Amino acid sequence: MGKPTGFMEISRELPAERPVAERLKDYREIVRPFPDEKVRAQAARCMNCGVPFCHAGCPLGNLIPDWNDLVYRNRWAHALRQLHATNNFPEFTGRICPAPCEEACVVAIHEPAVAIELVEKSIVEVGFREGWIVPRPPARRTGRRVAVVGSGPAGLACAQQLNRAGHAVTVVERDERPGGLLRYGIPDFKLEKWVIDRRLRLLEDEGIVFETGAEAGRNPSVETLRAFDAVALCGGAARPRDLPIPGRELRGIRFAMEFLRRQNRRVAGAAGDADPDLDARDRHVIVIGGGDTGSDCVGTAARQGARSVVNFELLPMPPEDRPSGQPWPFWPMRLRTSSSHAEAGRRYWSIVTEAFLGSGGQVRRLRTRNVEFLPSPSGGRPEMQVVSGTDYEWRADLVILALGFLGPDPDGVVARLGVELDERGNVRTDADYRTSVPNVFAAGDMRRGQSLVVWAISEGRECARAIDAALMGRSALPAKGGSDLPRA
Repeated sequence: MGKPTGFMEISRELPAERPVAERLKDYREIVRPFPDEKVRAQAARCMNCGVPFCHAGCPLGNLIPDWNDLVYRNRWAHALRQLHATNNFPEFTGRICPAPCEEACVVAIHEPAVAIELVEKSIVEVGFREGWIVPRPPARRTGRRVAVVGSGPAGLACAQQLNRAGHAVTVVERDERPGGLLRYGIPDFKLEKWVIDRRLRLLEDEGIVFETGAEAGRNPSVETLRAFDAVALCGGAARPRDLPIPGRELRGIRFAMEFLRRQNRRVAGAAGDADPDLDARDRHVIVIGGGDTGSDCVGTAARQGARSVVNFELLPMPPEDRPSGQPWPFWPMRLRTSSSHAEAGRRYWSIVTEAFLGSGGQVRRLRTRNVEFLPSPSGGRPEMQVVSGTDYEWRADLVILALGFLGPDPDGVVARLGVELDERGNVRTDADYRTSVPNVFAAGDMRRGQSLVVWAISEGRECARAIDAALMGRSALPAKGGSDLPRA
């Protein structure tokens, strides 16, 4: 490494966030610019650990020590090539990935981890700023045609890799614009949509065709899809988990994606979505679900002008430090406070919602009780027990269910193509991403269930390699961690 003692001399530093009072007035990204020289200092903290466990922590196998060293040496263009060698869209992961690589960082055993995500985002933004990131259409075409269903991170990665292999790729997206959950699920204050559009222009210039407003299996029809040489299902896991308790039929109880989608479309200037149920202004809002989606709903409700915001989580509050049963380098279940949690609302753990209460068909309150998790007599998973005497009623004009996702829509394209599902409701595939239907493959959340953006990109890349090998007998596309960009 360029500075072997950097981790001992330099403290971890991240970009400053805009003041809460300022950022709650808009939907722009919350972080301030960070000078390149400070990024170089953060890259210098990479410690030449010998065995870079960050590689194992990253589902993409990013060459993290390599580009950290290159950034420190001010070799940004070379760092960009190393970064793009394994990650098609570092401008996405550098903004919204929870950075499992940082939890696996060797420095993180005793000190704050290297700011890997910051360096990643900085490299790609320098690349765009300097004009180094340009369309790279393939030198030749194979004459094979592939349809990619879904334009989220898995679909986009799969499409770009297949296009690089020389196949003619058509991306089929049912929404009016490509991007999937990147566009319609992630709030703009975490990922502004010009970031997506900038990359989409490159993909189109490389030769990828996007068909939007197209519901796969209907328009285009199943017959049209089968006319392609291969089909990649990358439509995500959009079926939300419900909460079927008394009062669920009341107005004002909505799924998180309905709420987030409407706001993202409003920010983009789209017409429609005038549903008053999805507006938090002057309302008492309760978000049920303590994950990233619930956090996004908290921040969105605060920006809409909610009178109050409360966030419930069924599980106990995790510890602030790494639990003893989850040693380094594994991903720890510890307390994480997002920017949205810091902006507004109160969080409550170990709480179960038992009923929605209302009047005139509208939710007005909800009833909860506290729970505790006790060791199972059989030694299995802890058992949940309700704590008596903890009944409580909360005022609520809008309840948002952010309870995760159960898999792809079973009545959508998977049913129309006759694709087999597994016991969890996801598309069943073999090790080569093949479904039960010939020439139909699947990747991302549709195959593995709800997961991270970095896993979606990884699966999209691996699925593309499997399709290329099936079509051509072999594939020159890289396996995980391999390079697919020429050296300059």
